[in-house]
Amino acid sequence: MNLTWLDDFLALAASGNFSRAAEERHMTQPAFSRRIRALEAWLGTELFDRSSQPARLTATGEWFRGTAETLLARVARLPHEAQAVADTQSATLRLAATHALSFTFLPGWLRGLERHTPLGPMQLMSDVLARCEALLAQGQVHFMLCHTHAAVPGAPDTALYPSVVVGTDILTPVCAPKQVARKGQPFALHTLEAHPRSVTTPVPVLGYSAQSGVGRILQAVHGVALRKMGVHTVFTAALASVLKTMAMDGRGIAWLPASLVAEELAQGQLVPAGSTNWTVPLEVRLYRDPAPLSVAAEGLWATASRPAK
Repeated sequence: MNLTWLDDFLALAASGNFSRAAEERHMTQPAFSRRIRALEAWLGTELFDRSSQPARLTATGEWFRGTAETLLARVARLPHEAQAVADTQSATLRLAATHALSFTFLPGWLRGLERHTPLGPMQLMSDVLARCEALLAQGQVHFMLCHTHAAVPGAPDTALYPSVVVGTDILTPVCAPKQVARKGQPFALHTLEAHPRSVTTPVPVLGYSAQSGVGRILQAVHGVALRKMGVHTVFTAALASVLKTMAMDGRGIAWLPASLVAEELAQGQLVPAGSTNWTVPLEVRLYRDPAPLSVAAEGLWATASRPAK
């Protein structure tokens, strides 16, 4: 039996029209009819009652429709399952991480893990959260590392993907300094706090695009308050590193992970643009593929899941 016959059968079962099904399968009607006949000959029974228009499934045809759908679904899963079997023998760890964590948190976190277990070779895929989530869902990576917050649940679904908190961070509003006072304390070029100038001039904000996980969190926590303030979004990007550069250039206020701007804050290149009421506590969470992983990947997961001492 040719597996393409199953697709032919399902196309005809959906409409009962040989001409329409043949067109959908990109072939002539005579060629299509021969393939249906070949499938019926292989099974040893008719699947369609051709005495009516449109053609109707026989009792055997009704049974075979469910069987065909199950077979095609099973075949579609075979490449992923074969890769999973191969992965159990592979020492290479595949990890997706958001850009900000790839630059800041990841190196130190890996060093900490290596003090307890050898990690071996690793392949990092650094991208926006939406793409990292897709890589995990498609089984292309063993793990995904991202910022999370309780206000944005279910991305990804923790009921499907086991996870563990491996660190913390703080999302804080920052901007370029305006000037330096006598004691060396820089003033913010822009501020979220009430001041006379804010009455007539909207506060310029550097925003995140929809693909950003940090942007999702910021909107969930402070979106309503910012809209009430009437802030003006002057620039939008998916990457926190890009917004950091724009903030340092004086373009506006950006909410950035403290891990990404610690050095710039210490050197006065960036300054807080609001009180601690505007900060957002973050978790750094590691998600894993729920399927059995390689020995190396399971070793990383076991080490990352140990309570901190």
